[in-house]
Amino acid sequence: MGLADEVTGRAKEAAGAVTDNDKLRREGKADKAAGKVKDAIEVAKDKATDLIDSLRHRTDKKP
Repeated sequence: MGLADEVTGRAKEAAGAVTDNDKLRREGKADKAAGKVKDAIEVAKDKATDLIDSLRHRTDKKP
């Protein structure tokens, strides 16, 4: 999910550096940041889901 944004961002940033295009470079940095945020959200979501599943499993075992 976020990896595609990070890769796109790196490409834009590199293209901006080669062409001396500050706008493209900034867009690339923004895309990379957005990708990292998406990845962090996905990790947090997975951890929350695992915690919820763990708690459900515990309560299912109790009489």
